[in-house]
Amino acid sequence: MQNIKRILITLLAFMMLMPSIAMADSHATVKTPASDLRATLDQLLSEHFVLATTYLMKAYDEAPDQDAVWEKLDQNAQDMTPAIASIYGDEAAQQFEDIFRGHNDYVDGFVEAAKNDDAEARQMAEAEVEEFVNEFGGFLATATEGNLPEDAAKQVLEAHEQDVVKVFDHYVNEEYQEAYQAFREGFNRMFDISKALSSAIVTQMPEKFEQTKADTPAADLRSNLNALASEHFALAVLEMQKGYDQAADYDFVTWAENEHTSDFKAAIASLYGEEGAVQFEKVWQQDHITAQSEIVTAALEEDEEARQMAEENLMMFAEDFGAFLATATEGNLPEDAAKEAVWQHEEQVLNTFDAYVDGDYTKAYDHFREGYGFMFGIGETLGDAIVKQMPDQFEQDMMPEQMPDTGMGGMSDGITTWMWAAFGVLAVVAAGALYRKQTNS
Repeated sequence: MQNIKRILITLLAFMMLMPSIAMADSHATVKTPASDLRATLDQLLSEHFVLATTYLMKAYDEAPDQDAVWEKLDQNAQDMTPAIASIYGDEAAQQFEDIFRGHNDYVDGFVEAAKNDDAEARQMAEAEVEEFVNEFGGFLATATEGNLPEDAAKQVLEAHEQDVVKVFDHYVNEEYQEAYQAFREGFNRMFDISKALSSAIVTQMPEKFEQTKADTPAADLRSNLNALASEHFALAVLEMQKGYDQAADYDFVTWAENEHTSDFKAAIASLYGEEGAVQFEKVWQQDHITAQSEIVTAALEEDEEARQMAEENLMMFAEDFGAFLATATEGNLPEDAAKEAVWQHEEQVLNTFDAYVDGDYTKAYDHFREGYGFMFGIGETLGDAIVKQMPDQFEQDMMPEQMPDTGMGGMSDGITTWMWAAFGVLAVVAAGALYRKQTNS
């Protein structure tokens, strides 16, 4: 069910930006203090995974942008500190930062061990990972007063670290399809972690979060959309970089994108039938994914006319997809806002790529973090439109027993048809929303 998770995740990813919707009586809403916490952790933890795996690949290849990726990985760790401070205070937040930020250091050990075929260095790096898992698992259990049990915390942290290393090991062995399969699985695990952690914190401090929960149907929708949208952005950026570098794993990044598209298509089929799914795939691939590849080719050939034509295709995609989202949500997501948000997303992808081509890597990853964060903003607005469109679906305590089977596995039990609807409406860029935080250089 991980595919389902991804599918619903892109839709959810766009919800973080609308004005606060107060919990009125028993009415469902995508925005509550608890779901805000979960969405924040979704973004920070999943971005950590993307940057960590990207850095390992770049460092192993001795790519010119490896230092810029490392800077953003370190900044991501620092950005978690204010979130922790708002809950547990400055002292605990500093302890969190020291542990979490410090654990990024082990990645260089794995790189050096791989490059030098040094078994002893590999063992030392693995020992550092084990030390982090024990120390951070204990910290989380203590901070949440046992609401996140220490054994469970250590288990999920160990699984995450294994995900990162698995991506790297497959990459080093030139097993690229396995590497990107591991990437997709590890990426989605971060959303499981944020759900568990946010639920533990909310259970620990119910009054601080106004008696709201982090695991409601609406919160699940929002998180599922978070994952789908942000995974699309991460893969799009990586695919364009790999294409420009003419890297050996380029075809396998596009394979991962196709897998992601299949998730979307399955969701659309469950809502609008096969005809709607085929139409979605045509627009998504031809005017969107294909156009991004054309941007890369134009850059390699220094063909301004081809670049302009590709941009026009992306603009057409923004128009068509924005209209689709507005229609699907029966106008609860205004068409103009949808089109604007879709195009803003495309501009962020292009800005990231153009800075990369220019060799301004700091700027490229500034754009990356901005664009990645934006995907989480759109989910709130789109999710709000879906909840308004289908309020009864979100007020149910239990999810429908059946949902589309896209064959991936790993997602939380229960994604209702409306979530798929939400997803379908979502695709990668839905309602207008600006991400609340700008990344640091």
